[in-house]
Amino acid sequence: MAPSLSRVQAVMDLMGDPQHSVPVIQVAGTNGKGSTAIMIDALLRASGLRVGRFASPHLTDARERIVIDGDPVSEDRFDEIWEEIRPFVEMVDDQKLDGVDLTFFEVITAMAYATFADAPVDVAVVEVGLGGRWDATSVVQPKVSVVCPIGLDHTHLLGGTIAEVAVEKAGIIKEGSVAVLSGQDPAAAQVLLARAVEVGAEVKAEGPDFGLLGRQVAVGGQLLRIDTTGGPVADVFLPLFGEHMARNAALAVAAVEAFLGGKPLSQEIITEGLAAVDAPARLELVKTSPAIVLDTAHNVQAARATIDAVTESFAFAPMIGVVAMMADKDSTAVLQIFSEQMDEVVITQTANSPRARSVEDLATEAEEIWPSGKVHRAPRVADAIEIAASLADAAGTHSGVLIAGSVIAAGEARDLLVQESDEKSDADDRRGDDEE
Repeated sequence: MAPSLSRVQAVMDLMGDPQHSVPVIQVAGTNGKGSTAIMIDALLRASGLRVGRFASPHLTDARERIVIDGDPVSEDRFDEIWEEIRPFVEMVDDQKLDGVDLTFFEVITAMAYATFADAPVDVAVVEVGLGGRWDATSVVQPKVSVVCPIGLDHTHLLGGTIAEVAVEKAGIIKEGSVAVLSGQDPAAAQVLLARAVEVGAEVKAEGPDFGLLGRQVAVGGQLLRIDTTGGPVADVFLPLFGEHMARNAALAVAAVEAFLGGKPLSQEIITEGLAAVDAPARLELVKTSPAIVLDTAHNVQAARATIDAVTESFAFAPMIGVVAMMADKDSTAVLQIFSEQMDEVVITQTANSPRARSVEDLATEAEEIWPSGKVHRAPRVADAIEIAASLADAAGTHSGVLIAGSVIAAGEARDLLVQESDEKSDADDRRGDDEE
């Protein structure tokens, strides 16, 4: 990678600047980008708009990154888009701008903008990949710039302080945009507001302009009361767990209202949109007996939100953890947070990333935190799930498994567990057919 938009902008120029053909809501932040973008997408569709969404990273299939009206593009369309832009990518690579070729992320960003222009869509919801200022998605002039909570992550690339990270995230706030800001650390808030003043962007901030007024745990999610442009809206069901998700929902409503020029969303649209939200691997219950919950938490801020939410909503006793992490994460701090509720932990690693922290290294670290005999090792995610499920089964009916620590590992685990569930469902259907 190189901190520059020159390569992706060069591709866009050759393609006729498809990124400018659709109004964009761009979403940045350290945590909550993906779920907030999903909620914005759902609310826009409930408002009757055709929506394109660019997501990053994907869980199990690269097509998840390019979504139209809630569905990933087909395999055939994905291949067609690549073939359409391949000559332009090769032309830019030949120039060796900044001394490097286009990255995978830059290429798939270009594919997404081309897809949304061709569809066409009424609005594109674009999730930033990393940072904001130099992120490939930032070749747009967003109508709305959404900034989720900022914390420390990717510090080797974005900076070692909250303020330094905020400078990178603030890069999505541009002249003519409306900046919709979640509640922030004071150091981040200062940077974001200064950027908005610098470019003359209107600001809508959590607290004075919108927010979460209340919530209560419900079966399969929670009931929310949200402060909106039109006033409080109550009895809104969100099929996701945790206070952080409830606050993301309020942020999503504010972003859509900003996109619509400050026009309040009706209770019906808010209720319909948020009830339809589907956010895989965000405290997702993927299996029962024993209960297995899957989450993408991979940094300190996310780990705290996940542990608080799973404790509130599932109350596993005991809780068995399956943890894999990347080598560039603050694993000690994350493991400390997990250890507050995970009675035992199975340490594993994903097979799908060269950045994966080794089982031995992470397990050795975990053994400094958990009591003796409570840390287990598994060479593969599939093995770890099997060990954790056995431990939970042996512990009784109130036990459960939480898989967390890595987005890539969450995707790998989801692939395994959902496939297993689908195969069981197919087998049950066949048995039913035989009986009939």
